[in-house]
Amino acid sequence: MLKNFIKISWRNLYKNKSFSLIHILGLTIGITVCLMIFLFITNEFSVDKFHKNKNIYRVMRGFDVDKMKVPYVSAPYASALLNDYPNDIKRAVRVMPNSGLISFGNQSFSEKNIYVADADFFTLFTFPLVKGNAATALKEPGSIVITQTTAKKYFGNQDPIGKVVQLDKQLQLKVTGVAKDVPSNSHLNFDAVIPISNYTSRDWFKAWTYNNGFTYVQLADNVDKAQLEKRFPAFMEKYMGKDMQKMHVRFDLALTPLNDIYFEPSSTFDNVKHGDKTVVYIFLSIAVLILVIACINFMNLSTIRAVERSKEVGLRKVMGALRNHLVWQFIGESVLLTLISCAFSIGLLMLLMPWYNNILGYHLTVPWGASPIYLFLIGVILFVGFLAGSYPAFFLSAFSPVQALKGKLQLGKGGSLFRQVLVVVQFSISVLLIIGTIIIRNQMSFVKNKSLGYEKEQTVLVPINNDDIYNNKNAFKNDLLNNSNVASVSLMSGEPGGFHDMHGFDVEGQNDVFKSRTEFADFEYVKTLGLKIIAGRDFSPQFATDTNDAVLINRTAATKLNFTPEQAVGKWIKNTMRDEHRRRIVGVIEDYNFLSLKENMDALVISPADDRRVAVIKLKAGNLQNALAALKASYSKAAPVYPFEYTFLDQKFDTVYKTDLRQQTILSIFSSLAIFIACLGLFGLSLFTAAKRTKEIGVRKVLGSSVQNILLLLSKDMLKPVLIATVIAMPLGYYAMDKWLQNFAYRAPLNAGVFVLAALITFAIAFFTVSFQSVKAAVANPIKSLRSE
Repeated sequence: MLKNFIKISWRNLYKNKSFSLIHILGLTIGITVCLMIFLFITNEFSVDKFHKNKNIYRVMRGFDVDKMKVPYVSAPYASALLNDYPNDIKRAVRVMPNSGLISFGNQSFSEKNIYVADADFFTLFTFPLVKGNAATALKEPGSIVITQTTAKKYFGNQDPIGKVVQLDKQLQLKVTGVAKDVPSNSHLNFDAVIPISNYTSRDWFKAWTYNNGFTYVQLADNVDKAQLEKRFPAFMEKYMGKDMQKMHVRFDLALTPLNDIYFEPSSTFDNVKHGDKTVVYIFLSIAVLILVIACINFMNLSTIRAVERSKEVGLRKVMGALRNHLVWQFIGESVLLTLISCAFSIGLLMLLMPWYNNILGYHLTVPWGASPIYLFLIGVILFVGFLAGSYPAFFLSAFSPVQALKGKLQLGKGGSLFRQVLVVVQFSISVLLIIGTIIIRNQMSFVKNKSLGYEKEQTVLVPINNDDIYNNKNAFKNDLLNNSNVASVSLMSGEPGGFHDMHGFDVEGQNDVFKSRTEFADFEYVKTLGLKIIAGRDFSPQFATDTNDAVLINRTAATKLNFTPEQAVGKWIKNTMRDEHRRRIVGVIEDYNFLSLKENMDALVISPADDRRVAVIKLKAGNLQNALAALKASYSKAAPVYPFEYTFLDQKFDTVYKTDLRQQTILSIFSSLAIFIACLGLFGLSLFTAAKRTKEIGVRKVLGSSVQNILLLLSKDMLKPVLIATVIAMPLGYYAMDKWLQNFAYRAPLNAGVFVLAALITFAIAFFTVSFQSVKAAVANPIKSLRSE
């Protein structure tokens, strides 16, 4: 019987090629999207779960003022934790993200992902070495472990073990291990790891207040995390008590499980990769919805074919076929179609993976060697096969043999209503996705074009990220100022949209410590960024005391201090975190968006204190290529062994909002696919309606109805469910996108035009789809239409 089912199913698929093609096309697209999202979701939820060691936590440092926690701690924490809690903590490993110039022979590579780590790094974490010993690879100071890709880049097909490279033209390092490339499901990402023992003699390594890296601890099996955290206040008092008293602030420690780090909210205090569970659930919902749309198409199109298969059903019933046999026959056809679609989906997925990885921004692979992908495919085949085939199976098998053999089907209002409901569901989903796409696009456009309060055009950022450029930064700046292409140069700790640390301040007239973002910049800061002084004055070389005694604040800082801008000028302020002397506020600048637009405007204190991490260069209008060549020449003088690296300030938008832009792209594509699949269903419904009303159309044409009247008649009925779907989707879309917009401190308004546009797009596509078949039915010869009855 099974063989017979398969044979009949194949014959029906081959006989009705056009319907089979529509079935397979819709299901193939739906299953391919589900496979893509399945790979994304499994990767997101598997982040850091591949490490064999358990009970790994990251040490978090908290501030009592605002309860904010940051992962950066100083080097002494690890050894002190091991010393004070020997029975609770098995290992403590420091990881300091770094960058530098790796060179050997006449080759140099500027590496951004260098980790400075303890010797236990590869013992604590499961980053397998393909060459070398994980337990000893970082034991000696002059060693380095590189990834496979880095080894290939440096040495080609040669064996890298034993090769010697230089870090920043100073530190000689011998390759002692080659690690597998870091998987995409890791929050840590490195190209090279060097021992922290190279830096133990540095002053900063011994300073408790120099917070420049992460500390990971592995707890003993029987240790309760919460109980251990209760003992940390005494630990902080022991080692940081004097510093906390001096800074008028208290710190505490907390432990974040390794598996929770990835889904922690990302911030400017953490430069590792983070995910968003909300986005994961949105993608999961999209996958389910698109698959539901594809299943609905199958139901509608299979019901349409009932007209053609009625005689087959009647004949088989007369010959003794039981209803359950017919049900399994039709479900079997559905499963076979789904199986074929799955095969096409796998091929399509493999073709699209490079493009998909490019959109995601990281590399995903299809895990053919793991069981989840096969369980997923089997589940899809069974789920879609039974879901999509159930209604047509029971619908077709319920025909009366007499009516079926006559070719007359009493479809009834119930069946028609059910099909209309299916179309409403399809287009509700489609309209919802279209609304989401338009609103995300509007928000990204709003953010990109919003006035940020500073001049970002013709402005170049050059990082001060190596010893040569840092030691020669003033000479670099002076050389630039002597260039006719340069309007202004400022050296500062953080450019707009970049890192701005949080410090505590004592302020005249304030009882509590004032928390503010900080910027350490030279006297050209205001001029280079084009900021506006609203009270007092700017830094000036005419005032000899400005270097040591002056600060600027922004309007928000003045407001939070309960001062007007004018009242703030002249007040003293003292940075408790840097243990500085009192300075005077000499001016107040207008607020500008120095943070991402996802964050509310915050207080900012600008000080001339020495901390330079970036050069911001304002270029004059003119030949950009000549200007960049001049910048490169000046940089080469200051740091001859390092490559010249730069970005434009107005390009930071793509960096800061790259995740949102990727979501916009993916959602746009999925929305297009959803509306396409829904239109396949609407096309099928229009075929069904035209076939059912053949005689009516013929009679109307004989009585004088025009093609336009018949087109309007058929289209009106077809577009009713689309109208209902639009009405249903609009409030749902408003609610969902209003929630999404809460991620932004500055957001585009949700006006009615967005929803009108979504409705017009949907109606235009639906009308085009319906009109194709309606025009065909309207221009048909009425004699043939009437004779068909």
